[in-house]
Amino acid sequence: MGFDDDIAILSAAPVFGFFDSGALRLLSFAGERLALDTGETLFKRGDRADGGYVVLSGAIELTGQGGVPIVAGRSALIGRTALFAPGKRPADATATTKAEVMRISTQLMTRVLKEFPDAAVAIYDWLADDLGELTRGLAQVRAKLVDTRAG
Repeated sequence: MGFDDDIAILSAAPVFGFFDSGALRLLSFAGERLALDTGETLFKRGDRADGGYVVLSGAIELTGQGGVPIVAGRSALIGRTALFAPGKRPADATATTKAEVMRISTQLMTRVLKEFPDAAVAIYDWLADDLGELTRGLAQVRAKLVDTRAG
C-alpha cells in the first residue's frame, strides 16, 4: 500500500475528512503502522488509550463489556476520544482477518491541529454538534425514565 493509498484511506475516516492534503500527508508520514494477524489483539479493555487507530486494511472486532461486537473495516476510526485526551480503552479489539492499522497518537494529533488550525476549528464544530446530539439523546432517555417512574 502506498502513500497516496494511506492518504485516501485517512481522508475517508471520521475526523480526518476535515484535514487538507498537507495535514493528511503529515499523519501518513508520522503515524505508526501496525500489521496484525488473524486473531491478534490490538488492545484490551482497560488498557491505556493514548491515541486512535485507522483501519488501513482487514477487519478489527470491538467487543465491549456485555455488548454486541462491532466490526471496524477500512477507514474506520477506533478510539476517537483518545486522539484528543488519554484514557482507558472501553473494549477489546481483535483482528478478525489479517489487518493493518495506523496509530495516531494524542501527541501527533495535537501537533497536526497546531500546524493546521482550520482543521482544528472544523473538528471543534463537529465535536460540538456530536455532543449536542448525545445530550439530546440522553434527555430523551431521561424523559422516558421519568415517565416510566411516574406511571
